Amino acid sequence: TLVEDARIMLSAAKVSLFLWAEAIGTTCFTQNRSIVIPRHEKTPYHIINDQKPSVKFFHIFGSLRYIIRDGENLDKMKEKGDACIFVGYSTKSKAYRVFNKRTRVIVESIHVNFDELPQMASDHISFDPTPECHGMALEHDSLSPRYQC
Repeated sequence: TLVEDARIMLSAAKVSLFLWAEAIGTTCFTQNRSIVIPRHEKTPYHIINDQKPSVKFFHIFGSLRYIIRDGENLDKMKEKGDACIFVGYSTKSKAYRVFNKRTRVIVESIHVNFDELPQMASDHISFDPTPECHGMALEHDSLSPRYQC
């Protein structure tokens, strides 16, 4: 169900539960564009709009984003963007919905830089040292050496 999928998204992203409504909206948005109805062999979006949906702009819920601060008076040394959490897609335009960590407000913007690689890489790369072989030892019943790790 939508609620179960939204709960999983919130848990996987390790974000606060106050974003539950955004998670449900994003779940609905993505399912309408990705789940095929077997009887029609089309997605709900395709049935309603008579065109295939694009999924090129899909991104990971809860991932880090940077929104450009273009409307503010910035000096040379201030940051040009704010760190945000991606929470969904606009229903009115091609903008993204992000939670701005600095202002603590959800905003819609097309001026969003995506930073999914560090999050995805950290999920798959372990920084623990790999065990190394330190030397050779003789097996008890054999004179042939073997590596001892």
